[in-house]
Amino acid sequence: MPRSLMQPEFLVQRDKERCIECKTCVRQCGFGVHEYEEARGVLVSNDSECVSCRRCVVFCPTGALQIKKNEAYRENSYWTEDRLRDLRRQAEFGGTLLTGMGCDRTYPIYFDHILLNASQVTNPPIDPLREPIETRVYIGRRPEKPVPASASGCGIPLTGMPMQVSAEVPAAVSAEMPCEMPKGAATVELGEMAKGPTTVESGEMATEMPPAVKLEIPVIFSAMSFGSISKNAILSIARAAASLGTMFNTGEGGMHRDLEPYKDLMIVQVASGRFGVDPSYLNAGRIIEIKIGQGAKPGIGGHLPGEKVGEEIALTRGIPRGSDAISPAPHHDIYSIEDLRQLIYTAKEATEYRKPVSVKIAAVHNVAAIASGAARAGADIIAVDGLRGGTGAAPKMIRDNVGLPIELAISAVDRRLRREGLREKVFLIAGGGIRCSADLAKIICLGADAAYIGTAALLALGCHLCHKCYTGNCSWGIATQNPYLTRRINPELGSQRLINLLTAWSHELKEIMGAMGINAIESLRGNRLQLRGVGLPENELRELEIKQAGEAM
Repeated sequence: MPRSLMQPEFLVQRDKERCIECKTCVRQCGFGVHEYEEARGVLVSNDSECVSCRRCVVFCPTGALQIKKNEAYRENSYWTEDRLRDLRRQAEFGGTLLTGMGCDRTYPIYFDHILLNASQVTNPPIDPLREPIETRVYIGRRPEKPVPASASGCGIPLTGMPMQVSAEVPAAVSAEMPCEMPKGAATVELGEMAKGPTTVESGEMATEMPPAVKLEIPVIFSAMSFGSISKNAILSIARAAASLGTMFNTGEGGMHRDLEPYKDLMIVQVASGRFGVDPSYLNAGRIIEIKIGQGAKPGIGGHLPGEKVGEEIALTRGIPRGSDAISPAPHHDIYSIEDLRQLIYTAKEATEYRKPVSVKIAAVHNVAAIASGAARAGADIIAVDGLRGGTGAAPKMIRDNVGLPIELAISAVDRRLRREGLREKVFLIAGGGIRCSADLAKIICLGADAAYIGTAALLALGCHLCHKCYTGNCSWGIATQNPYLTRRINPELGSQRLINLLTAWSHELKEIMGAMGINAIESLRGNRLQLRGVGLPENELRELEIKQAGEAM
């Protein structure tokens, strides 16, 4: 066998003075880097297997381990180390290089070049500790003017302001709440459900309102399927959503039976593979999302290898155990906006018009036109996923070279929908790279109603961004189905970390809004006057529709 030219990407350094040979590193590493050689009585490390997940470093009781980047290649500004490493891997093994999580290339991070405004004298700031600041949002189709039946044609639904009715947290969820919260306390309110399309006859007003869902904070846990992440990770997210008064997305892997108590907080996804999709699945969730594209891999499908498809995943996805779960690139029944409209209204008919229907699209160069078509096709919600959105597995060349940053995409979509008179009819969700409460405030100012977070949630659970999710060996128990590894996430403790994170973001968002003199999230949406660009060229400022820092209001 020819000698490999590949050199380890990382080097494991063990301080023998500190090491007590407790073998914690051997037990903690999911990639088999560390091994105890009985014959020699020493611990050894295989550098070539190390992915720098840093689990061994964190759990080493004596701090004897360090992971260093291996400076194995001569510096070259054109042939960078990443390019050389990828080229040599393909020369040795052939095939497409896979990766996980979101794009880590050095494209401009527009969030870091945008500054927020603050009030001073004429519009005084608001103290969120003493005055109410509203961060509540309602998901659903925006109200429209009623139209006489003769003018509307047939079968066009008319909407109005949603009438809110309370929904209590199910007893099964309430009994295991990981935070101090009154049992049975309301966390999500649901709009009065429409029985079907409503028209106006003889000038009478429509009385049946479309479905709407109330969120206490403008943040939703984004689509992560059972299979791409572990059941314990999903349960952590579901419990956190229940406590925070927000929602989570099942992803394209169907609904695990253990999520039944959380179904009123659940967005169920219909992707091209249609895994686990049937009327009971559609009716189980509160919102239905049709996934057209994903920010990390626009234009291609998904693939869950058969070795990951155990009994539970097979049952949840409705496929044979051990078989590959392949989602094709296109939906084979969608080749036009008219086809998309057909699927949207099929989902609405299947659920008796009781669920808002969302369409998720990737941020690509014509994203604004696609969003406009989705709105005209009857989508109640449009979710736009930027190129920094995460994934369990994607071709590295696609992840790093296809798509748009969410900041540019959401601005383009909001501008197009406003110009065509469609913006007030749909709810707009932005995802793909939201890192903190400041990013959340900025993306809302750029036009979003709310944001999806996925990578940030996994980081809160312990992810260290080693980009090896596709291997199924995640040492942190997140992107794996290995029982020995998945038990490392305790859903109760994991949910508390997510609750802490979003509680902190909520407080900070109120501080930001208070500093601006804004007391309601609705007044922040699309309010680009509150933004200024720093270090951005004129064409990018124009695309973002914001002014240069230093320009007055």
